[in-house]
Amino acid sequence: ISCWNPLQSLLSSMKQACEILTRDPEGGAARIPFETFSFLYSYLASIDGEISETETKAFLHGIKEQADKHSGMVLIRHF
Repeated sequence: ISCWNPLQSLLSSMKQACEILTRDPEGGAARIPFETFSFLYSYLASIDGEISETETKAFLHGIKEQADKHSGMVLIRHF
């Protein structure tokens, strides 16, 4: 029996997006700008429909705090 977890699926998608969109060399930190991460995460969460806007905002707030410590860049390890 598999249990569908929309947040885990979304985070997996975001990890792949970071790996695709990064300018870091392969095997690097896969950093992307917070603005890009925020746009993609918000869009995917909204079309998923199971993650509330409140949850999305709270998650992105935490990610922004981490990104601010890394010149505005989101690293996969932040989530």
